[in-house]
Amino acid sequence: MRALYTAATGMMAQELNVQVISNNIANVRTTGYKRQRVHFQDLLYEHLRRAGSATSDQGTQVPAGTFVGSGVKTVATGRVMGQGNLTQTDKEYDLSVRGDGFFRVRMPDGRTAYTRDGSFDLDSQGQLVTKDGYIVEPGINVPQNARSVSISSSGQVQALIPGQTAPQDLGQIQLSRFVNRVGLESVGDNLFVETAGSGPAIDGNPGGEGFGSVQQSYLEESNVNAVVEISSLIAAQRAYEMNSRVISASDQMMQATSQMFRG
Repeated sequence: MRALYTAATGMMAQELNVQVISNNIANVRTTGYKRQRVHFQDLLYEHLRRAGSATSDQGTQVPAGTFVGSGVKTVATGRVMGQGNLTQTDKEYDLSVRGDGFFRVRMPDGRTAYTRDGSFDLDSQGQLVTKDGYIVEPGINVPQNARSVSISSSGQVQALIPGQTAPQDLGQIQLSRFVNRVGLESVGDNLFVETAGSGPAIDGNPGGEGFGSVQQSYLEESNVNAVVEISSLIAAQRAYEMNSRVISASDQMMQATSQMFRG
């Protein structure tokens, strides 16, 4: 019976939907996390009678056809790249991006990754790194005797060095943006990597044309709205239940048909 398989596709789709929602809720406090959203499409249709087909030799036509669908499929679990709230941390190496752009990070295998998580620190050599020790590109080195490190909204890093009256420039933090941010691939650890779908990275200084600004001593919170996610979870559960009832109804109909043949 066709309804049995159609409802099964609906249950599988809603199961994936619940998994994505649960991941969003799990990351409600993850710095820089961007929520995911599932996108669905209907499957192929069997046309029993096509619209516009002739019904007589005089040229009369069917105004509306007869066709039956075969269910639903998941086509994407895209990221919603909206801005998260900025929270003050009072840590001088915590950074956030207000607007478009990602921090560049050099991974241990040499690849470049991108992140909105600006919870940075210094390693033993004074290099600006992520919590996993990955170097923040293009590379910022802070001398051990540096005092009062400041990072402007345009990404310029300066610090006071004992014996000098003027702040010393330590480097320039850059951002990267993409034509299609949704096309970035998540690799865990709050990192994304470039794909053919995202297009190549466009690098520039914060505050430049098309780039957001950097905020020192602030971190970007997850853009997950717990109320919205719980509402979506309830809707997904109900959709799953309705599809399971269709399967139960189909089973009962098949059982009734089987009993008729036995009788």
